[in-house]
Amino acid sequence: MLGRRQIREKVIENTYAYYQNPIDHTVAEKNLFSSISKIFSLYIYELNFFLGLRHLAEEQIEIHRKKFFKSPSAIHPHEKFIQNKILLRIENNPERISFTEKHKELVWDLHEDILLKTFQKMIAGKRYQDYIKEPHASFFEDQKFIGKIFLRYMAENEDFHSFLEDKELGWSDDFHIANSMIQKTIGFMQEDKDDLTLLKMLKDEQDREFAKNLLKFTLENCKTTEKILEQRLENWGIDRISLLDKIILVTAISELDHFPLTPSKVIINEYIEISKVFSTEKSNIFVNGILDKYTKDKNRN
Repeated sequence: MLGRRQIREKVIENTYAYYQNPIDHTVAEKNLFSSISKIFSLYIYELNFFLGLRHLAEEQIEIHRKKFFKSPSAIHPHEKFIQNKILLRIENNPERISFTEKHKELVWDLHEDILLKTFQKMIAGKRYQDYIKEPHASFFEDQKFIGKIFLRYMAENEDFHSFLEDKELGWSDDFHIANSMIQKTIGFMQEDKDDLTLLKMLKDEQDREFAKNLLKFTLENCKTTEKILEQRLENWGIDRISLLDKIILVTAISELDHFPLTPSKVIINEYIEISKVFSTEKSNIFVNGILDKYTKDKNRN
């Protein structure tokens, strides 16, 4: 689920695209919500990666069962993995099934190189070996194991990120959001509740309206806001600041002007944090200084 900061990030990304290629504002709005929906596709694709690993384990079991001399040690560890309670809930989730059926491109090919390599690394790794030592696992142990697998082989795996970026260029900006959603999905599961509700991209209609209006006010007033910004640049022309810093400030000033119920300190802190992630090393100091001066000039609380 997108928090308000992530919504602000998506508005900034789409405003940046608008500055590069001005388009009709209604199209820009459609692009905004399309970019948000793509995060959900990434979220499902990552959930399906777990199931790709599970299906490879099932495949290995079938291969060993067909052998004349069967090795119980080769079969049982995989059986424990495919019976992992977290994996079963992901596998059987109706929302995931329905969305994947409509978007077949989110199903993992079991011969995909990144999936095969991850499976081999996983079963050879210490985490997996420790997990399979005992024939049975509690719900908490299953949950903890999948959480570790996710961090090691997906969230912290640059090769995995590169693969996803090659598949969908826009996903490169969304890894941190989708990864946070995966962690919450795993962590929110409870043993006494069999159902699993997938996270939504926007919490409610209020968040949708916030995203829509923040983009609308930013684009409609960008020229006026640039003049406001330029007035507060001491011995600097607006053309001397980076485009991204300018867009962060234009969006922040638009929010300060058009969302009076949100305290200025909250808005300023949000855009400072965004500048730390998306812009240059000292941008947060610059953003803080400009926005602090603007709120004092406007007597904005």
